[in-house]
Amino acid sequence: MAESYDIRSVDRAEVLRYLGYSGQSLSPELDSRIGEVVDRCLAVARPRGVTRVFEVAGRESRDGLPVISLSGTVLELVGNSIAAHLEGAVAVGVLAVTVGAPVDAELRRLSLTDRVAEVIMDAAGSALVERAADAAEASLVAQAAERGLCVGSRFSPGYGDLPLLTQPVLLSALDAGRQLGITLSPTLLMSPMKSVTAVVGLFEEPPEREYVICDECLRREFCELRSTCRRCGR
Repeated sequence: MAESYDIRSVDRAEVLRYLGYSGQSLSPELDSRIGEVVDRCLAVARPRGVTRVFEVAGRESRDGLPVISLSGTVLELVGNSIAAHLEGAVAVGVLAVTVGAPVDAELRRLSLTDRVAEVIMDAAGSALVERAADAAEASLVAQAAERGLCVGSRFSPGYGDLPLLTQPVLLSALDAGRQLGITLSPTLLMSPMKSVTAVVGLFEEPPEREYVICDECLRREFCELRSTCRRCGR
């Protein structure tokens, strides 16, 4: 079932990064404008997501590439990059998130009326959908913790050599079209535009490269475990 996420802020540094900021001075007018557009993005957005966990059913080589098959779905994860990322995983969490069609509508409106605001809105939407993905990951962390497992970092179709053609099968496995309204163009671009899909590994032991402390974790705002004084194993 889809979840709605109560996201009331985004990291301003992330918005600036998406804007290509690299230490330049900002005029007071531009600084204020960025704040106004970010607030507008948060006001119109409807961040939602859906997650599922699938057991790892097998690992094989096909046409010279590693293939990870998952129980209960036709979704397969193909490529050297994802095989390395999920090495040792006993299950895989799959997620899709979107900030919703209203952000797309706002971008279309601004493209006709205010191109500067459009660019800022686009950056704010990108930062916001990543926060939604953090929230979805937090849900997977809680599910993993119930099984005594820990969760690695997310990896999306198109990263490394994980084919973008994974996208339609992944979305189908989550029923993301019905649950979130996410559709794909013939070139595999998602609509709403500010949408993200990803997979994360569930491990019996935290991968050394993944370890972070709670105060540095991007999921901490959404974590269901901190209030219970439980650790996720990361």
